[in-house]
Amino acid sequence: MSAKRQTNAMTVDVEDYFQVSAFEPYIDRDNWDQHPCRVEANVDRILAMFDQATVKATFFTLGWMAERYPSMVRRIVDEGHELASHGWNHTRVTQQTQDDFKQDVIRTKALLEDVGGKTVLGYRAASYSIVDGNLWALETLRDTGHQYSSSIFPIKHDLYGMPDAPRFAFEPYDDGFLEFPVTTVRMMKRNLPCAGGGWFRLLPYAVTRSALRYVNKHDGQAAIFYFHPWEIDPEQPRQPGLSRKTRFRHYLNLKHVENRLQRLLTDFAWGRMDQVLLEPRRRLG
Repeated sequence: MSAKRQTNAMTVDVEDYFQVSAFEPYIDRDNWDQHPCRVEANVDRILAMFDQATVKATFFTLGWMAERYPSMVRRIVDEGHELASHGWNHTRVTQQTQDDFKQDVIRTKALLEDVGGKTVLGYRAASYSIVDGNLWALETLRDTGHQYSSSIFPIKHDLYGMPDAPRFAFEPYDDGFLEFPVTTVRMMKRNLPCAGGGWFRLLPYAVTRSALRYVNKHDGQAAIFYFHPWEIDPEQPRQPGLSRKTRFRHYLNLKHVENRLQRLLTDFAWGRMDQVLLEPRRRLG
């Protein structure tokens, strides 16, 4: 099967620049409302880009954002995209108790469904923070009415990762609930990231394209790609006092992302998580 025929899953994590996990030591959540929010304008640009390419995607959206920008959420849904949960305020699961996590996902799901008018099936943890030590989160998601998660990144990383996890879809409890790990390519006996985010900005576009084609052709699997609205916004406010590492990771090559995305949308076929990955598994089951 060629990369052109394989439909992959395009996803957007709807959060703004001041909400990223790397900024937690520098920006207090209680002060988020004091920062100029740029997410609505950036999401509009993304929607226009998707419309031009005739692409539908899944938008993993913070409850914090949906509460403040309900018209943005409705535009996402009205244009035929899937609305999914990214938790309430980008708190990593590794920082939550089981009860805190349960209340967080219930609250977010209820608000998104109220605002968007659609059942929320999917969830993605902040910073892919479902790891070996908190796999109970998958059971909580199942029990709170979610049908799938895309919260595990099967790589070794200093902030997250579960390198021994399956690389592709699996059922944690053999009961229909699915985890869709973020896409990696297997090389040199290691899982290497190729699914977007900072790697999409760091590496030449040709590297991402080759890796995704390899996953489609060699593994015979649909890939999952992700990015954030702030990644197409090189004019976002610069934060003072950042460490050199954090500054490099966050601001690297922002000016190139939109052009790279336009190439990506042309070079591959894309669709929503529920339609590309969930529904085919349901039919097979």
